[in-house]
Amino acid sequence: MSEKILVPALGESITEATIAKWLKNEGDAVEADEPIVELETDKVNLEVPSPVTGILTEIASKDGSVVEVGSLLGSVSENGENSSPKEEIKKIEPTVNIEPLVNKIKEENLTPPNKEPNIFEEEDEIDEEEPLVLTNEIKEENNQLKNNNSQDLSPAVRKIVVENNIDIAKIKGSGKEGRVLKGDLLNLMGANPKPSERKIKYGQEERIKMTRLRQTIAKRLKQAQENAALLTTFNEVDMTNINQMRKDNQEDFQNRYSIKLGFMSFFVKACVVALKTFPAINAEIEGDEIIYKNYYNISFAVGTEKGLVVPVLRDADELSFAEIEKNIKDISEKAREGRLTIEDLQGGTFTISNGGVYGSMLSTPILNLPQSGVLGMHNIVERPIVVDGEIKIRPIMYLALSYDHRIIDGKDSVSFLKLVKENLEDPRRLFLDI
Repeated sequence: MSEKILVPALGESITEATIAKWLKNEGDAVEADEPIVELETDKVNLEVPSPVTGILTEIASKDGSVVEVGSLLGSVSENGENSSPKEEIKKIEPTVNIEPLVNKIKEENLTPPNKEPNIFEEEDEIDEEEPLVLTNEIKEENNQLKNNNSQDLSPAVRKIVVENNIDIAKIKGSGKEGRVLKGDLLNLMGANPKPSERKIKYGQEERIKMTRLRQTIAKRLKQAQENAALLTTFNEVDMTNINQMRKDNQEDFQNRYSIKLGFMSFFVKACVVALKTFPAINAEIEGDEIIYKNYYNISFAVGTEKGLVVPVLRDADELSFAEIEKNIKDISEKAREGRLTIEDLQGGTFTISNGGVYGSMLSTPILNLPQSGVLGMHNIVERPIVVDGEIKIRPIMYLALSYDHRIIDGKDSVSFLKLVKENLEDPRRLFLDI
């Protein structure tokens, strides 16, 4: 009995997927619920398990094929029998006795020839080209060139010839009318740079089809530029107090919660407080209506080998610092291991993007539609600033808030970022909910 393998339901608004790779080959034994094929959707990758224990008898769609929900991927035979058994290959016995012919060939091959070939019957004349050499007579030769055709040599060529005592008369130039070029001399001296390893491996150019995830990222980013009135406002935050708080409490925090106290929990808390104060930044436009979200699902960007994904930290306003750190760590690991589900990526109301982990000093983050705001974090750099009339060195981070100007006015965006800055510079405010 053969069981069909069908494309499962892929989640909201997803109707098709691409076959990333088959994990099993035709004829392989499979166990029930064992992953046998990996599908790539617009948002996540998922594995399709075998419905029964048996033999994978058919692969209907090859790697790279686009398949719709419910379409046939292949078949598994429950009893282990192939749905299309191969014809038995019969052994064909020879009808002619070829043994005498084989013996004759062997005798002929073993019999030495009557005459041994005389390889060196006559000495051939070999014209040896005189090797290219460096000579001490170059100074005299150069003087001769200087008198006759120095106009044919560029200053760079003449300099190399003089410095390296090169016999220019022995060089066949690659320029017009045999003119010696700088590259000819560099080739002679072995000074030409080698091509890159990537060029050697893949050639002058390489063409690779975009993954569905990368296609979706490109499409959504373009939609954000076309459909929203994008604007970015900037500020800077002194991270001194947060650094000191983390230093003073890191050991106790780890001992109690088994996780490090990072920066993201402070930023999530600061953003939630500011979003409650400026609800338009936690809203979205749908048609001619504004939808205000009274819940705070914070999306955060995670870089993976396959591209950027933006999973969601749900109900961030109800989470403690430790719960925020644990959830972010768990979700980030799922993203890097390719275990995110559709639900992990849906329902965000505001996004935080941390380019600082890659060394970014400043950027203008782009909206994660249909959201109306995204906060860009950057690296922390010690810079001189004025504090109480004195120049001091402080750890400074630049902040960038990109927003949809259709729904968020400049006053609200600037005030929002200023409030985030204040709560980060004095993190005690976060515990007082002010």
